[in-house]
Amino acid sequence: MLDYEISPSETATLLRDKKARLIDVRESWEFSRARIEGSLLIPMGDVPSRAFAELDPDEHLVIVCHHGQRSLSVTAWMRNQGFEQVQSLRGGINAWSMQIDSSVPRY
Repeated sequence: MLDYEISPSETATLLRDKKARLIDVRESWEFSRARIEGSLLIPMGDVPSRAFAELDPDEHLVIVCHHGQRSLSVTAWMRNQGFEQVQSLRGGINAWSMQIDSSVPRY
């Protein structure tokens, strides 16, 4: 089974190779301020009602938030629901901005 967390560099490789999908669990105001291109916004509070309708439990999903705490909680919840290929982006969008793409604003 995959680790619960994944590094920004590992995530960048998966996204480049189209081997994972990025799910952003921040609030819409955060998403409008800064986002990783191609990510799907599903605010944390909406995950229980939208996960099975919009996401494939067999797909590799990387969950992102601001610093990694919300995404880790969502990852744990999703794993308990049978989404075995889900991981949390370690350090969140903040780490992504510092390590991968400085054009993504930090806030």
